[in-house]
Amino acid sequence: MILVGLAGQIGVGKSTVAACLAGHAAVVIDADRIAHDVLETQPVQDAVAARFGAEMLDESGRVRRPALAAVVFGPSPEHTAALDALEAIVHPPVRTRIEARIDQLCHDAGDAAANLVIVLDVPLLVQSGWAAACDRIVEVVCDESVRQERLQQRGWSADAIRWRDTAWQRKMPSGGLRAVRDAAKITTVDTSEGISYTRTQVDQAWHWLRK
Repeated sequence: MILVGLAGQIGVGKSTVAACLAGHAAVVIDADRIAHDVLETQPVQDAVAARFGAEMLDESGRVRRPALAAVVFGPSPEHTAALDALEAIVHPPVRTRIEARIDQLCHDAGDAAANLVIVLDVPLLVQSGWAAACDRIVEVVCDESVRQERLQQRGWSADAIRWRDTAWQRKMPSGGLRAVRDAAKITTVDTSEGISYTRTQVDQAWHWLRK
């Protein structure tokens, strides 16, 4: 089994690269989707309400994600502390589910497990420690103006983008990705241009992964 991590800031196109790798028969584990599922569980909802207030839940008991985002993303020390508290609630069960999924995939593959390529699409791949566990890393990059435009198209304000970027950078180790993985284990995919350009680079990355 080859465990591949996708690294890069929000908006660089990691999901697009993940989809292209899935087209090469890689199995993608989407940590964002798992986190959304975790937020639907009773223990996490109870913990969110206890830490951030019952107003963070709607009438059916589900987490109000926009309201919660407003509390944890921002410029103040209070925002930083709130984000740390939320991560302490959500990250452990997300990690448990990812590990269980990897184990299940390897079990199901049986004798073919050695040929299995599992891709981790984890927003905080380096900061959460997953990069060090990966056999290979695909670093996704793009021109900054393109990244900003993509995020604006999602309806995010300049402040919202800046606060998320600050949160992403805050726990990045000194030296970045290459502080936890040597360069020989890292390849780069640039998504600044159109999808054909990206697919060509992903094809090259897949060849590198399978060498």
